[in-house]
Formats: sequence, structure tokens, C-alpha cells
Amino acid sequence: MTPGCITEACGLRDLHIEYRKLNILILGVSADGEKSHRKFITKYDLPFPLLIDQDHSMSEAFGVWGEKQFMGKTFNGIHRMSFLLSESGKIERAYHKVKPADHAKQVLSDLSN
Repeated sequence: MTPGCITEACGLRDLHIEYRKLNILILGVSADGEKSHRKFITKYDLPFPLLIDQDHSMSEAFGVWGEKQFMGKTFNGIHRMSFLLSESGKIERAYHKVKPADHAKQVLSDLSN
């Protein structure tokens, strides 16, 4: 429930119908547990699932788990990134620098081009 996660998730929620028209399935991923996910989905009325990655295996496989810094502290966590995957699971495009407020519109624009 960080401000960036809320902004990004709500942006995707608000454009969810446009993504569905393009047959795009949105999946969120977080290291939080089931209770936290249910609360987040309910609170923000998200129409897409959040996958639980508590062991960080998915995050590590996609190369988004690693060292981060916040307020002078260093810790391991998930870097804010997203990926467009083909139906076969191949990464078609990676977004390494996600700006939460603009991301949903940026990806939709990329899909339309």
C-alpha cells in the first residue's frame, strides 16, 4: 500500500476496459501475502489479480528483486518494473523505469502503435 503502488494499480484499474479490448491480461505481483492482497484489491476495487511472490522466485526470475535504497537505508526488495508478455510467455517489452502516474497510459499507447 505504498503511494506508488496505489497510483499505478489505480491507473491500470481505470484503463482496464481498454486493455481488455486489446485482449491484454493485467497481473500485479507483490511479495505481500494473501490477506494484504485481498485488502488492497478490495480497497481499490481492482479488476485484475495480484500474484503472491513471498519467496521472491518470480521477482528473481524477472530480474526485479535486488538492492534498493530508501531514506538512507539499504534493503532488498522488488524494483518497480513491468513487462509485456506474449501468449507464449516471451517478454515482448520491458519497462525498467516505471512512473506510476503515467504507466497505464504509456503501455496502452505502446500497444496501440
